[in-house]
Amino acid sequence: METYYYSQFNHAVVRVALFDDVTNATAIRSRIVQAARNLGVDGNTEREAVNFAFIDARLISSPLHLQTAIYQALLSEAQGQLRTKTVHSEILWALNPTNNITEAIRRYGVSDESTTLIVVRVDVSDTPDLQRRMCDVIQGCMVPFQALVKMTDWSIIKKHYKLDSESALKEVQGSLDRERSIIDNIVVSSVAMKNVMA
Repeated sequence: METYYYSQFNHAVVRVALFDDVTNATAIRSRIVQAARNLGVDGNTEREAVNFAFIDARLISSPLHLQTAIYQALLSEAQGQLRTKTVHSEILWALNPTNNITEAIRRYGVSDESTTLIVVRVDVSDTPDLQRRMCDVIQGCMVPFQALVKMTDWSIIKKHYKLDSESALKEVQGSLDRERSIIDNIVVSSVAMKNVMA
């Protein structure tokens, strides 16, 4: 599990875990939807149990891509300008190349077919037993974050960001490493500029 500290944002602590071989994506998705609908103490308890950003790991090009989205979400929260209901859903919105919140959640959030997930928790202090709480929700294997490179689906990222006709990619055609580096640069820049452009 990775930990990032953002002292400029009310001393935010961000914990990030990468899961592979996830077998209960449909159940996770259902829990999130149900938690949003439940009222009272039971609703609050369930919302806290799934109070994470669940991100399809295939769509993250690099740790910097994810960290940029987290930073943008924290910045929006600090400025009182969240476009979504929570900082966790704001991370999903920041990752999506369009401003459509529903599309962002559908594309970047957990889907019925998800087998790899990045789970993010933003808090103002270290949350006790956070790893156990993540594992209580997700049936899968927590793996080192370095495994992300094997999970990224570059063709889907190119499709979502409409990069098939990108001239910089045509110039390096045949060099997979250079192509992926250019895609990552474009995607990270898009996330970083999204709040300015929105």
